[in-house]
Parts: sequence; C-alpha cells; structure tokens
Amino acid sequence: MYLELLSPAKNFEQGREAVNHGADAVYIGASNFGARVGAANSIAEIAQLTRYAHLYHAKVFATVNTLLFDNEVEEAVRLIHQLYNIGVDAVILQDLGLLECDLPPIELHASTQTHNASLERIQFMERVGFKRVILARETSLEQMREIRRNTSVDLEAFVQGALCVSYSGQCYMSQYLNGRSGNRGCCSQPCRSTYDLYNQQGELLSKGKHLLSLKDFSAASHLQEMIDAGITSFKIEGRLKDMGYVKNVTAYYRHLLDDIMAQRSDCRPASSGKTELYFMPDLEKTFNRGFTDYFLQERKPMATLNTQKSLGKKLGPVTKINGNNITLRSSETLTAGDGLCFFNPSGQLEGFLVNRVNGNSFQPNRMPDGLTVGTLLWRNNDQAFEKLLQGRTSSRKVEITVTLSDTPEGLQLQLQDSDGCQVSTTTECNKETAQNPQRALEQTDNQLRKLGDTIFQATEVYYRCSQPYFLPSSLLNDLRRKAVATLEEARLAWHLTQRGHSATLAERQANTTPNFETAVDYRANILNQQAEEFYRRHGVQQMEYGLEKTLDYSNKALMTTKYCLRYELGRCLQGKNARQGSIPIANNDQLYLHNNKHWFRLHFDCHNCQMLITAEKIPLKTK
Repeated sequence: MYLELLSPAKNFEQGREAVNHGADAVYIGASNFGARVGAANSIAEIAQLTRYAHLYHAKVFATVNTLLFDNEVEEAVRLIHQLYNIGVDAVILQDLGLLECDLPPIELHASTQTHNASLERIQFMERVGFKRVILARETSLEQMREIRRNTSVDLEAFVQGALCVSYSGQCYMSQYLNGRSGNRGCCSQPCRSTYDLYNQQGELLSKGKHLLSLKDFSAASHLQEMIDAGITSFKIEGRLKDMGYVKNVTAYYRHLLDDIMAQRSDCRPASSGKTELYFMPDLEKTFNRGFTDYFLQERKPMATLNTQKSLGKKLGPVTKINGNNITLRSSETLTAGDGLCFFNPSGQLEGFLVNRVNGNSFQPNRMPDGLTVGTLLWRNNDQAFEKLLQGRTSSRKVEITVTLSDTPEGLQLQLQDSDGCQVSTTTECNKETAQNPQRALEQTDNQLRKLGDTIFQATEVYYRCSQPYFLPSSLLNDLRRKAVATLEEARLAWHLTQRGHSATLAERQANTTPNFETAVDYRANILNQQAEEFYRRHGVQQMEYGLEKTLDYSNKALMTTKYCLRYELGRCLQGKNARQGSIPIANNDQLYLHNNKHWFRLHFDCHNCQMLITAEKIPLKTK
C-alpha cells in the first residue's frame, strides 16, 4: 500500500519546498477557479513545479474546484486541457457540470467541497468516474472504515490545518453577507467573527465571543488508525499559509509517516528520495489556534471562543514580576523579538514582544495589563525558529549506483536509481594507464560522486574498467553530467507513463448510475446547464439552482455544521455534555446570533446531531 503525504502550495517556491521536505504530492491553484483567489498560478509556474515534482515521482494536483456560472464553463475546460498538457497528474473538481464536458483523460478527484460526508455520496462519486474522493473533515474513523469496506475509490483525508465550521460546500454565510461565495473561492470567513448570543426573550447571554471559530485540526496521533481505516492520502490544509508553515508541517508529517512505515512492511511512500531535515519540526511553532482531532473519535469541545488568532506554543506560567522584569517557568528558550500572548482576566487575548532576555527572565516592550503571577504564556511568534525556516532546512536525494566501465572506443558510465531506472552514456577518449593506480581510482571515485545540487546521491561507485586509468576530471565531469541529465529525463518519461486516466466524454454520458436522491435542493450547488444535465442524467427529477444564482436566502440554511454551539457550551439537548458553562442557556431557549446589523437563528437537528444557521429578517427585540 502506497501512502501519500499531500502538501499545499501557494506558488512554485512553496511547492518546491513541500517536495524538498518530503511531500509525495502537492496541490496548487491554477490561474482561475481554484477556490483560493489569493493563491492563483500561471500555467508556466505550474509546469515548472510539475517537472520538479516528477523528478522525485511526486505528483501535482491542480485545484479547479469552484462552482461555475454558464459563461465560465468553457474557460474552465480549456484550463483543464492546459493542465493536462503540461503533465499535471489530476484535477480537483467541485462543479459536477464539468463531467458533462469534453475533458482530457486526466485523473479526477472529488473536492471536499462536493460534500463527501456519507457512504452513499462517496459510492456515487466513485461510480460517476472520480478516481479519488476527498472526505469531509467531519468523517470519523468508524465512518472511514465503513466507506473503505464498501468502496474501492482512493480515499484522501485531511490531517492538519484550519477548519471550516460548516460542512465544506454547504456554507453560504459569506455569500449572504457580502456576495463573496466560499464555493467560488472568495470566502470572507464570517465564522472567525465575533457574535453576540441572545435567547428568544431578547436577553443577552454572551457578548463579543468567537462562537463559530474552531481550533485547527490535527490528526497527528491518529495516522496509524487512519491507515488501518483505508486512508492512503494524508492532506495538509494551507494554500494561503506562509513558507515556514509548509516546511514545518510537511516535515513533521513526513517524519511521522516514515516512522510508521519503518514498522510496517505493508506500507511504502508514494514517491522517491530520502529527506534529510536540518531542523526539528514542531506543529505548535507555526500558526495554530490550538488543536482538535475534531470528529475522528468522539464529539468534544472544539471552539476558540475567546480568539480566532494564533496561540502558538504554550510556554508556562509567570512565576515572578519585578518591575519591568518577568520570570517564566518554561523549558523553552526565549529570544529577543519573540511574540508572547496570554488571556487577560476578561478572557481576551493580549499580546506583547520580548525586548531583552536573561535566562528565564525577560523584559517586555511594554508591561501588559492583566498579567499576574500564575498567568500562562504562549509564544505565537518564535523569532529563532522563523529565522531558521528562512534558510536551507532540508535535502531530498534519490539514491543511485554508479558504474564506470570500458568500451572499445572509450568509457561507459551507467547510473541506476533506487526505483530501478537505468541509463548509460558513453564517450570516446584515450585511456592512459595510471602511474599511481590507487590515487587514480580514488580521484575517479571522488569525481563520480560529485552530484552537487542534483537530486541524486551516489551510494555505491563501481569501477569496472580492465585496469586503472588516469582520467582527467573534465572528462569525468562531462560524462557524469550527461548521465545525470539522461537519468532525469528517463525518470520524467517513466512518471508520465504512470499517470492515471479518466473516462471519455462518451463513456461518462453513457453512465446513468442513479443518484442516491431523486430530488436535490440548493445544496447541490447547481449553477450551470451542464450541472443540471449531470443530475438529470443520473435520475434526479427535481432540482433547484444554487444560492449564488438565485440569491434567495429565505428559510435556507446558510451553514450546516456538525459543530453544535449548545454542546460546546455544555447545554446539549440530548444530555451528552451537561456541565456548568460560563454562558447560561436554558433547554427551552431559542438561540440567536447577532453580528453588526445581521441576525441569525440557530436550529438544532438532534436526530442528525447537526446545527443549522438561517438568516433572521426581523431583528430581535433586545433587553
């Protein structure tokens, strides 16, 4: 079983470093329709990344995963053809209308935006032609096992990164508030805003809390279980994150997966090369809001009610304050310029900088209000770590054996890599018998091992000539360079022969696999004629257009989420999390959220253990 570590790339540079730090695959946004308007890349840039990744037999997936209006479908199809022509391994799609179009035979992956949250949905996606399905983040380990038992499609799951509070593809809040559709790549992240909470009597229950903001996801302690459940691709979220995040998180999961595979004979990495790190990765040292394993096991509190900002790494408590000098109990070493933070007595996050450090004591740039002995400090900006990540932090090499032998006219150099790919180059030359054989052999060996900035590392060099020769360094260097270039091209050619393929348009149109529902509403996200045709061909008799087209939000769920605010606050209506919370809520309270001029009503679907949020047109009369 091949295991794939899949990392994000905002651009070529980040994609290259993801590969260098151990990614088996990289996903990157194209020039348009990539679900992240701030992470678009030209075809030339993606082609550059594709060639680099393919040298390691790593893959590149392009995101074309926004919903499309009718006048955009043709452009999206042209883009997918361009991506196929430059060697991209797969495209990640949300709009099912594209399956009605004349696409190239490129592998298709069903974006998590297609709401892959049930076995029936995933079975349908497999039957209509997707090679891989990216599971909803809410999928539990038990559900993963069930899905694997009942499907054969490749399964990809998130292991790290920011969480959308709504099911992906089922959030219309940003579109409702300001016309910026998350399904079209420009979410304004209303889930990270502050909200006031009211009951139906207009009583203020909570003010200015981040009631919909979740911690970041981390499945680092569950990789073995995910593998056993049938997951083969492990995805890191973060196409808008910085280079340090990509390096650090990719390296962290590379290390974890390598440790697992060292103990399991049934698993191997999905790409080539060994990664050597020049730093110790640490998930807590890059942007994070604290971590949750979400719904992998059981439901538990998962929100960051007091802040949507990064907390970083917990340092420890303040043990002494003497004037402008603060003493901290921590195993971590502070550096001048570090950013520290803490929660003040009112529960708000406060931040400040470190000016001077003396052992476990430091002086801040200002004495923060509310800081007392016993206060826990976090470091959300680690200057030394960030500086380290700005340099060269890894090396990834494919091991090869090198063999030099005679030919009648000169010499032959043969290279064979760890994947079994073998090439040879020859040169005509005069072969002069070495006067000092031992020294000649050592110099030859040294020159043939000089692989410098190439992706290769010589583990063995064999001298198979009939006798020791004196061979000029320039001759050996030229022979080696030509052999390396030939091996690189051979690896690229082999990789392209392994590309997956999808069905032709005629084959897809002949596919009438019935959808598991005969009627779909706005949540099917139909914005174009091709999407209508897709659902009609698969037996759907009643359908609605998506909200981005109708703009009709009345009685529509703007968010459908497995996260439940009642549960979070210890007031689950099923009694699953009864506790004394800081916000007083009665079981019979109807709850409302208020932000700026907008009111929203919360609906609790206890049968499905979900919360839905709708717009409330009539403002609540508050007390």
